[in-house]
Amino acid sequence: MNYSISDIAKIISGNAVIKTENIIRFLLTDSRSLSTPEETLFFAFKTNHNDGHKYISDLYNQGIRNFVVQSEWNEHELFPGANFLFTENTLSALQQLAAYHRRKFQIPIIGITGSNGKTIVKEWLYQLLSPDFNITRSPRSYNSQIGVPLSVWQLNEQTELGIFEAGISQVYEMDNLENIIKPTIGILTNIGDAHQENFSSFKEKCLEKLQLFKNCNLLIYHSDNQLIKETILSCAFDFQTFAWSKSDKETQLFIEKIDNGKVNTTISYLFQNKQGEITIPFTDDASVENAIHCLATVLYLNPKHSKEDFRLKFMGLEPVDMRLDVKKGINNCIIINDTYNSDINSLNIALEFMSRRSFDNKLKPVLILSDILQSGIPLHIFYEQVAELIEKKQILHFIGIGNDLSKYADKFNISKEFYSSTSEFLVSDKINQLHDSIILIKGSRSFAFEKITERLAEKVHETMLEVDLDAVIHNFKYFKSKLRQETKIICMVKAFGYGIGSYELAKTLQDQGCDYLAVAVADEGDELRREGITMPLIVMNPEIHSLNTLFENKLEPEIYSFRILKAILKETEKRGLSNYPVHIKLDTGMHRLGFELKDMDELLSILLKQSTLKVKSVFSHLAASDSPQHDDYTRMQLNLFRNLYQQMETVLSYPFMKHILNSAGIERFPKYQVDMVRLGIGLYGISVVEKNILQPVATLKTTILQIKNREKGETVGYNRNGILERDSRIACLPIGYADGLDRKLSNRKGSVFINGKRCSIIGNICMDLCMVDVTDVEAKEGDYAIIFGKEISIEEIARQLDTIPYEILTSISPRVKRVYFKN
Repeated sequence: MNYSISDIAKIISGNAVIKTENIIRFLLTDSRSLSTPEETLFFAFKTNHNDGHKYISDLYNQGIRNFVVQSEWNEHELFPGANFLFTENTLSALQQLAAYHRRKFQIPIIGITGSNGKTIVKEWLYQLLSPDFNITRSPRSYNSQIGVPLSVWQLNEQTELGIFEAGISQVYEMDNLENIIKPTIGILTNIGDAHQENFSSFKEKCLEKLQLFKNCNLLIYHSDNQLIKETILSCAFDFQTFAWSKSDKETQLFIEKIDNGKVNTTISYLFQNKQGEITIPFTDDASVENAIHCLATVLYLNPKHSKEDFRLKFMGLEPVDMRLDVKKGINNCIIINDTYNSDINSLNIALEFMSRRSFDNKLKPVLILSDILQSGIPLHIFYEQVAELIEKKQILHFIGIGNDLSKYADKFNISKEFYSSTSEFLVSDKINQLHDSIILIKGSRSFAFEKITERLAEKVHETMLEVDLDAVIHNFKYFKSKLRQETKIICMVKAFGYGIGSYELAKTLQDQGCDYLAVAVADEGDELRREGITMPLIVMNPEIHSLNTLFENKLEPEIYSFRILKAILKETEKRGLSNYPVHIKLDTGMHRLGFELKDMDELLSILLKQSTLKVKSVFSHLAASDSPQHDDYTRMQLNLFRNLYQQMETVLSYPFMKHILNSAGIERFPKYQVDMVRLGIGLYGISVVEKNILQPVATLKTTILQIKNREKGETVGYNRNGILERDSRIACLPIGYADGLDRKLSNRKGSVFINGKRCSIIGNICMDLCMVDVTDVEAKEGDYAIIFGKEISIEEIARQLDTIPYEILTSISPRVKRVYFKN
């Protein structure tokens, strides 16, 4: 369903400048995601920390001619031939357009909200119902104030059922989403701790989430949850309810029994006075609850179901992995793994993610794609759209796998090859011929593309450090919310990004609008430049022997002594440079590096007599901003810093930025933020204040190599220190002190997390291995063991070792594979 720009102007705006009547198919809110400019409408959002209007010029140069802008923006005459729709609030305009589009469809729409499980329930419903309905659903976890309208916009003439999730983080947000989704069927998954900090009580949050269903025909919920049950009754909304319960036989769906096996769970139920049974290939409580929500929904939509059909569908439920994994591959390749989630919307998202990964200009973009199932569009038209999308995303080589793709090979006008099956591709020699490429692997689950990923992935240590880029973004935004709009942020990515890997971190922060990155030495900056990082980089510890690297890569040095100042002055004069940016460090009490009060006259005298350097910023370092007992000392530092930079402002004839706050300082002393702040350990999820708001970024995990039964009294490991006090099952893990697992965690001081339980480390940790007691947990060879992450925090391990979280992170060996993922 297409709209003309004039149609959209009537829907969202009373004021428009329309030069050309264009048809709009795509809505754009992120300037980096452009693919079809001539049919795209860009919404310029203005937030506390960014302004989309500043990207209009670049987008215009890329071919966009349709824009929605804030009413006060008055530069439209600079862009001849472009259409501009003016509105008081561009986000509200996007939501208004999506709400109008939604009302064109008189079809069932399922709306899902809750604290957890929204995406799982949505994806499982898609798996269960897609054989019977052509479904439009939220891509990935697009459930925000922006994500929901972009999801609903995907509704088209072929859609027979819509499934959309809605997430909120504060009161009064759900009204907007309800107006867009207008669900006819609602599912409330649960009420938990997520975003609780913005609600006065759990009941207030429950009431707010229920606003999504105020115009529903039916609400599905778990009536054993008293909070949800009582809140629904207090609302007096005019909807029917479909409750399920494990204790009340009078509910529409009574769960008679739940049998947990080792790999499956069987759920016996009573519905319309008839007994039924399903088995799901999961055993955890969350999956069982999510499956019952899905069971209730499918029973409501299809009460005369075939028991055998139900049994097969639920037994075939597949894990929902909403992650895009990035890992090193063979032959100098980079692999982006996005298997098991294949439709054109998710393909577009994955291609956008791939296009932003400019690892190296020499890497060739390659796409391996399977048939996309259940599109609901005639295949010849559908694969024309796929081919058009791939070409616009500048894929240079395409590998199609499946009979449908092979049939429509002529639609793809790029370098290409086709195979009827994954097996056919794997037995060919093509997989070993791929080199110097960035490869997106995207396929429907039935094609078993994990076999391709396994073959292409670099064979390294089984121990890995998983890095959650969404957690990085969450933490960055949290600290940004503490700042004034004009305050800039320097993010610390020194020491290989505190051990998690600097490039993916830097690229993510560059995408998020971070102002500066800081590295320790010039070589770290050189590596980031070679990987495509273009934003300003500060070198905190410039070394005289690396000045050539510094200047060749346009890195900005910290200057902390007269020796380094004179060396850099000499080099800039030799190169004929002028106004080269530098950052002056002042020592206000850390007593490590920096100019002191007694140095100020000489420092200012040197700076005034030269023209090759320009002070970009002046800064200092707080010694104890995370310790309340030292707050008087911190305030002394803050006051001294103000006196010193004011002295420099008086002497220098140009403005410069000032910064002193680190992560703890941002949280505890925000009024001293001046022009910039430096975000370090807080970015990685470590806080001395808001421990429940920040998200852990890194998970160190490994796999069980072998399990042996040992009798009481036997010993395990070197020096026979691991004496067993009972008959035990001992698992050997491929991680040791050479990987960063501190040897002081030996002999039950430390533990790992396996299948829901802590398992003590037995005996001495070896260089490459350690042993753990799995007697009390169902574990088998190949199972994952988590060293740290959400289950065992970095802070806890630091306390055990009487050290700080920084050391735990930065101790992870380079030989440990880093795997990056993003939802």
